[in-house]
Amino acid sequence: MRSSKVDFLYLNEAEMIKAGVTDMHHCIEVMTEVFDLMGKGDYVMGGKNHNSHGIMISFPNEPEFPNMPKNGPDRRFMAMIAYLGGRFNVAGEKWYGSNRDNLKKGLPRSILMTALNNADTGAPLAFMSANLISAVRTGAIPGVGAKYLARPDSRICALIGAGVISRTSFTALADVCSKLDTVKIYDLFPAASEKLATYIKENCPQIKKVEIVDSIETAVREADVVNVATSGEDYPYIKEDWLKPGVFVSLPASIRMDEDFVLNRATLVIDNWKMYEAWQEELDYPFSSIMGLIGTYYLDWIHDGKMDPSSITNLGEIASGTKAGRKSNDEKILFGMGGMPVYDVAWSYEIYLKASEMGLGTKLDVWETPYLY
Repeated sequence: MRSSKVDFLYLNEAEMIKAGVTDMHHCIEVMTEVFDLMGKGDYVMGGKNHNSHGIMISFPNEPEFPNMPKNGPDRRFMAMIAYLGGRFNVAGEKWYGSNRDNLKKGLPRSILMTALNNADTGAPLAFMSANLISAVRTGAIPGVGAKYLARPDSRICALIGAGVISRTSFTALADVCSKLDTVKIYDLFPAASEKLATYIKENCPQIKKVEIVDSIETAVREADVVNVATSGEDYPYIKEDWLKPGVFVSLPASIRMDEDFVLNRATLVIDNWKMYEAWQEELDYPFSSIMGLIGTYYLDWIHDGKMDPSSITNLGEIASGTKAGRKSNDEKILFGMGGMPVYDVAWSYEIYLKASEMGLGTKLDVWETPYLY
């Protein structure tokens, strides 16, 4: 008789680091595989169209029950689920709780875990700390975009926002754009800019000059690569004439840009348009007022009859060879992204394999023999 024993591997953050979770170069390689699989359709996410970002619990402004949490900045729970095919052939979920008030308690705003399951039996494979998984995979996606969309001779990078995602995004951009040698940083908070500048100087030897500037315009005017990763309700605004010909604009966060430029003169690439179509079913118009991602403006303009979705290219189509990436040295390319659970599943699985190979983690039993009623 076959054994019915079920167990899984638990990995804490220290073990994740030993297994390589912060290896940005390898994460970019894995995320490139993800986009190739997505371009071929070998994946499934949640929702009716199999492309939902996830399902979220948000709380009322005035709960009627004394123990129920009250709505607040970034206060929510979310489950992000996906199956990824190819060599991964695994199902998984990123689960997180988020509350900006955590910062007052010495905790990260979001506390994340991922779970992996056998795609055939549903048995658990692993349960692991995921804050670093999420931060690194988020940063890797601008790197994958730059791989196909940035000019190879790009030298100057503008970073709008100086938080964790700007740091991981720049690490990826520098890995892909080997000729980058200058960085300009703008953030509302000078201390954040100083912290990011110090990190770049200490960890990115290819960068010869790091400059902290006092406006978005100054940051982006000469930039070959622009990355916008800010938080808060005041979305940064970038004018068309600030952007030089041939620029690659990476947008992992909210943004404001001139409608006429985006609709008529920019090249538009997105991480996965079907995810935005899922948001169209799940959220209310105007969609851009809810989160401000560039793709939600596209939803608004399509709703208003101003835009044809055929003008949008999925990065997966480019990664799988179905469509071309950059077509000319002068086109201004906007790469919008919203984050997907397939990233978390892929990077978690890669770290799980490496941890298992290295003998890291703790095996925890679910059962030796299932109890049957």
